[in-house]
Amino acid sequence: MANPLKQLAGETAIYGFSSILARVLNFLFVPIYTRMLTLGQYGVVTEFMSYIAILQVVLVLGLETGCFRFANKPGEDPAKVYSNALLAVFGLNAAFLAVMIAFSGSISSALGYEGYSCIVTYCAGILFSDSLTAILFARLRQEHKAVKFAAFKTAKILTETAVNLLLFFTFPSFCLRHPGNFLTVLVPATPDFVYPIFAIFASCVLCLLLFVPDLLHLRLSFDKGLTRRLLAYSLPLMIAALPGVANDFLDRVLFRFFDVNSEAWRDSLGVYQAAVKLAVIMNLFIQMFRYAAEPFFFQRARDKGSKTLYAIVMEFFTAFCGLVFVGVILYIDIISLLLGRDFRAGVGVVPIMLVSYMLLGMLFNVSMWYKLSGKTNMALWITLAGLAVTTVVNIVFMPRFSYWASAFGHLASYSVMLVLCAALGKKYWPIPYKWPRILAFFLLMGLVYGLMMGVDSMLGSDVSLVLKLAVHTLLLALYAGGAAVLLKGRWRDAMTAANS
Repeated sequence: MANPLKQLAGETAIYGFSSILARVLNFLFVPIYTRMLTLGQYGVVTEFMSYIAILQVVLVLGLETGCFRFANKPGEDPAKVYSNALLAVFGLNAAFLAVMIAFSGSISSALGYEGYSCIVTYCAGILFSDSLTAILFARLRQEHKAVKFAAFKTAKILTETAVNLLLFFTFPSFCLRHPGNFLTVLVPATPDFVYPIFAIFASCVLCLLLFVPDLLHLRLSFDKGLTRRLLAYSLPLMIAALPGVANDFLDRVLFRFFDVNSEAWRDSLGVYQAAVKLAVIMNLFIQMFRYAAEPFFFQRARDKGSKTLYAIVMEFFTAFCGLVFVGVILYIDIISLLLGRDFRAGVGVVPIMLVSYMLLGMLFNVSMWYKLSGKTNMALWITLAGLAVTTVVNIVFMPRFSYWASAFGHLASYSVMLVLCAALGKKYWPIPYKWPRILAFFLLMGLVYGLMMGVDSMLGSDVSLVLKLAVHTLLLALYAGGAAVLLKGRWRDAMTAANS
């Protein structure tokens, strides 16, 4: 039997291609956004993307994971599972889209964006398209069609990129030559926050169109009993995921009410979001891993050595996240140049956000116990605890510390959720995680970070950049060597667990 870690790593790489491309292109647009948009305009984009992220959890109904659960159940027809899930999601999203279009003017005015009702319509269209394709992409993952998954994701990403480039670099001059053209009904003639959102909307519509052949071949049939069972399993996950996603994006929403500079809260939000973008590499790996790992965990659940295998996966995951953390921090002087000058004030929060996202990825690994055991109701209490921490930290400290409170709020919240989830998992569905070894990776990260600070202090500010980067590269090699020592023999252990 092939080593299951190879299968997981292989699919992670394929899924990761589209994720890498999306994150890299999104990352490369940061210099454009932070130079062609004002601080406040970038803050507006961040605000609306936060609304989309939160609402999407509700509109998918938790059915992605629910489909994996039921499609792998003996006696269930996977095609029927996905058919019922898709119909449920379509019904909810069609109603939502109609309401948003009908009241787009009132909603935009209430948010303080009079005359920008198109933004509400575009966001509703994004949510409608993404919610439907979420189920269709889940089906591709279930069937291990990673290449097709990556191809569709890539087409979507390239469309968003092309539309962005056309809008920012071609459309304004086109409007000067053709004033009053009909396209200005869709987007303004001069660059503002509408451009990035419209580009996403256009890409989402294209992605949905790519799935039309699949929809035509999908035998759509409604089974009331199956839908009820699907929702009974999935809705607790959705309810649990809602505070989880709110936990990730609530701080962006709270800037409007609690930022220290209440008159320019959009500016603070823009600076914070630009700094968070520099931590995108950590989120990139976690997303790649999640796409491949979730179906992998479910399909291995009945294997005798599955729990040992899950524990070993956690160690490799933590080690690689540590490498990402160290790599970004060691080369932050170069990476930060991607931001416009006005946006670099928030770079100090990058290490905090990197560790926060690392803890969030570890939480995904640990949380598999309640998904696999069917105790999904536990997820609600864990995520509510995290949301409570985020809310308190931001409300209490944001009026004084602005986006620093947001960064530490994430760190505190994810730490609390990880500890709670691990403790409950040990009680109800124990997985033999080697926590001392996992802690050792964090100590190794701290050692390298501390050495970097000490060496940089010794070298002084006048040292050449080339020498500084050379020393930092040696520190990166130090982490990689230490991690390899900590993981010695674990690949072989994974093979043994898979074959037991």
